[in-house]
Amino acid sequence: MDEQLEFLREIDKLKNVIRKTPLIDNYRKENSAEHSWHLAMYALILSDSSDQEIDINRVIRMLLIHDIVEIDAGDHPIHESTENENQEALEIEAANRIFGILPDSQGGDLIKLWREFEEGVSNDAAFAKSLDRMQPLIHNIETDGGTWAEANVTESQVNDRYGPTISSGSTGLWGKAKVMVKNHFA
Repeated sequence: MDEQLEFLREIDKLKNVIRKTPLIDNYRKENSAEHSWHLAMYALILSDSSDQEIDINRVIRMLLIHDIVEIDAGDHPIHESTENENQEALEIEAANRIFGILPDSQGGDLIKLWREFEEGVSNDAAFAKSLDRMQPLIHNIETDGGTWAEANVTESQVNDRYGPTISSGSTGLWGKAKVMVKNHFA
């Protein structure tokens, strides 16, 4: 139990990772822990919108752990070019360190789940990744452009950067998102 409690102490640091995405009330930027919780709620509420059969418990677990690596590797917004060409290696190293705090079987299971999310191939991962794109899209629309306005992002860029990922898990969500995006940029 000591290793598990240490892990839980360690992941509290996710609350200190500030994302670029503002809260919908535009009061402040969200942190990565809030983002992960919000995505778990998206999954719970929107699970019927998945195009494929999914295990909602696995999707929620993926979403709760998917950004834990940001404790070490930081957040890298979709519209900012990363200056670190080794980002993937940094994230793998972070996953090994952080999940490695846990007992081997538990940590190993979470690393596998994290890798599955990163690859985005399984039905569960495709849906989880679609929600991971949908949530900041909604936040940007609800905050009059949010980070899109800051980065001079165009409608075409939003469609190109969000569309394939959202539609891979839910064509219905992407259909709704496209209308929201079109109305935003109108």
